[in-house]
Amino acid sequence: MASQCAVCGKKPVFGNTVTQRGKPKYLGGNGRKTTGISRRMFKPNLQKIRVQDGGSVATKIVCTRCIRNGKVQKAVVHKPFTLPKS
Repeated sequence: MASQCAVCGKKPVFGNTVTQRGKPKYLGGNGRKTTGISRRMFKPNLQKIRVQDGGSVATKIVCTRCIRNGKVQKAVVHKPFTLPKS
């Protein structure tokens, strides 16, 4: 499942793109006319990140909303800097 979030299950959703011509009535025109409707896809913003999964590190595909809300804990790449004991 490459196009689905591993945490919340968010995946692509289909919708319509509407092409119109004319000037809106509130701007003094005759109204907008629909000249075409075609299908389009709304894709979630998925990122491949290294995730702390229990005691191990795994690479998962996660949406940015889950990353931002803290539903996923990123893996620590380097240990924090500490001063040597003297």
